[in-house]
Amino acid sequence: MHVCCAPCATACVERLLANERQVVLFFSNSNIDTSEEFEKRLLHVHHLASAFKVPVLVDPYNHEKWLQSIVGLESEPEKGARCVRCFNFSLSRAADKAREIGIEAFTTTLTVSPHKSSQTIFNIGERFSGFESWNFKKLNGFKRSLELSQKLELYRQNYCGCEFSRH
Repeated sequence: MHVCCAPCATACVERLLANERQVVLFFSNSNIDTSEEFEKRLLHVHHLASAFKVPVLVDPYNHEKWLQSIVGLESEPEKGARCVRCFNFSLSRAADKAREIGIEAFTTTLTVSPHKSSQTIFNIGERFSGFESWNFKKLNGFKRSLELSQKLELYRQNYCGCEFSRH
């Protein structure tokens, strides 16, 4: 499962495990504006993985490559074309990693956020072999993520990660 951050992953991991799915967390977030923020989020992903006893794989941080992938879209509004390109970047990396290690199916935590369009993510995901459209917002997924994040004392950031989304 592509993981954007520990808080978003909480309810997603819980739901997948409840559905008897094997879960491997793939932290792929070159969109994050600084290496310090990347490391802070990764630390909490490891904490989450420990709590649920699931493995973590880490995609090396390469913000420059991500910036190249969204060039020309820097001033786009949130939920606009830059976000679509960003989702594609992350999901393509998750698809590549899944294929590389022999995982047949993957999904993403991005659909738990009320700030992200699940349908947009599904439309992008269907381009990749093995992508499964899990709408983690359903069944109070976001509310559950808040509860679990508080219980596990996870760092909860107030922006998606890229410098263009800071409020």
